[in-house]
Amino acid sequence: MRILDRYILRSVVLLFLSCVFTFVFLYVIIDVLSHMETILKQSVPQALLIQYYLANLPIMFVQVAPFACLLSTIYTFSRLNHDNEIIAMRACGLSVFRVTKTVIICGMIISLFIFWISDRFVPKALSLVEKIKIQMDEGKKVQDKKQETIINLALYGMKNRLFFINKFSPDTRNMEGITILEHDQKQNIVRKIVANKGTYSDNLWRFSQCITYNFDKNGQIINEPQYLEEEIMAIPETPYDFMTQKQQPNFMTIAQLDDYIWKLSKSGANSVIRNLKVDLYQRFTAPLTSLMIILLGIPFALLTRKRGSGLSSIGIAIMMAFLYYILDAVFIAFGRGGWLPPFLAASLSHIAALVTSVYFIAKLP
Repeated sequence: MRILDRYILRSVVLLFLSCVFTFVFLYVIIDVLSHMETILKQSVPQALLIQYYLANLPIMFVQVAPFACLLSTIYTFSRLNHDNEIIAMRACGLSVFRVTKTVIICGMIISLFIFWISDRFVPKALSLVEKIKIQMDEGKKVQDKKQETIINLALYGMKNRLFFINKFSPDTRNMEGITILEHDQKQNIVRKIVANKGTYSDNLWRFSQCITYNFDKNGQIINEPQYLEEEIMAIPETPYDFMTQKQQPNFMTIAQLDDYIWKLSKSGANSVIRNLKVDLYQRFTAPLTSLMIILLGIPFALLTRKRGSGLSSIGIAIMMAFLYYILDAVFIAFGRGGWLPPFLAASLSHIAALVTSVYFIAKLP
């Protein structure tokens, strides 16, 4: 690595770490002060409080890293520009890409690091933070969700089945108040099964006091409802599937979310699948935010020569970053609403940021 690359990299990395530390420190201080009444009222143990903020660290890092990248990039190149070092580099025949290459590579590494943290640590951290929050609010230990009775459970199952269950006990693997709706490929209901109780054993579900209704294409009941005191059904869903149904997509890794989408793909729940696909593709594209913000900040940082124009360029760079976030939220909303394909909804803002940054960098003198 050349001396120039080390010089720029050292400045960017030190500023990035300083910004991350400052943002995280301010977040913790503000959060503690805003929840001070609850902490004192519930007599939250110091160890639990420390555990809560340690669990929050991966989440906070992923959130503040892009703006830390922006500020470190703008400050580094603004200082170099202010000291006429950029002019000296360009006079030596270095292109804009050669001057900024080190920062761009650093942004790529940070994006890959964020992707790793987002998939490996953030889902577990979100789940742990949620449990600690409940424990802090209620002032008592939270029981494991797998040992709790699940109330009002809905599950999109395979073979176009939709389950509604009033009560499900993971310990006994029993359920009560069962309604199963079976649909055809056009999402027309073809069968409705209502059962009082259900028990899982030998990889089979046994339903008691079961009534089955059959429907025609117009949704009208055909034939007489069939009543059975006990009916055995080879439903592919296991008690584990019903337990994990309560897990939110935010608490899943990419592999778990992809597997969950595959299971739902057999159910015909198109709107739910579409939203989950947007979330899945966003897991891959969101870490690119740090790199895109660096690219957006470079052309404006290189334009800061005088104090007045420098402050103006920095303000424009920050405004471009906020606009980038707004566009990302809009495109994600379009994807969830069905106006855009899921992959395009998750990546369109990054494509727009890349094209915009390349355009402004190409126009630099």
